[in-house]
Amino acid sequence: MTPVAAPATAGSSTASQGANPVASLSANFGDFLRLLMTQLKNQDPTSPMDANQFTSELVQFSSVEQQINTNSSLTQLIQLTQAADLTQSSGILGKQITVRSSQMPLQGGIGTLKFTAPTAGPVSITLSNASGIALRQVTMKATQGANTWNWDGMDGSGRQLPDGAYTVSVTSGAASTGVLPFTVVGTATGVSTQNTGVNLQLGALSVPFTAVASVGN
Repeated sequence: MTPVAAPATAGSSTASQGANPVASLSANFGDFLRLLMTQLKNQDPTSPMDANQFTSELVQFSSVEQQINTNSSLTQLIQLTQAADLTQSSGILGKQITVRSSQMPLQGGIGTLKFTAPTAGPVSITLSNASGIALRQVTMKATQGANTWNWDGMDGSGRQLPDGAYTVSVTSGAASTGVLPFTVVGTATGVSTQNTGVNLQLGALSVPFTAVASVGN
């Protein structure tokens, strides 16, 4: 005898539970069992169903359910970890933080960056806005080793720029060749959770905690 089709309510029950993976799987599993029982009742005695086939399907349903439960537990663990990191990170609010970033925070009209020059000589520092337009370029004589440059928030025309996050680049040599790695300094103003972890705010600049190089007073 030809196997009977699945109950007509299978699609609607699954759709109503779509928002919950476990509930959706349970609904599908219930439909599967009802279909299986109907097929067993109406199977051809001379050509019975292959027991291995539906046993394998049962095992697959069980494996999927276990994976969903594992994913749910991992999600809860990540959320708890982020909450703990958020609580611990609040202790650095108001402190001076040095971070690795391609942007410099301008806070209260002041910005600071630090870089290490392999040799003494001219170094060019360029500040740009979000559109990539250069706002200011300065050339300073760097000493070999650690150097610090403080920005007064002025653009190339002497206008005071608003607080925000500005793209910065540091290059060495008279021809502005040779990119130098640098860090920027700002005051920690907040922390927030993101999909990938906890981020630190330095005014308008947001960086992951993995970018933090040092914490000052």
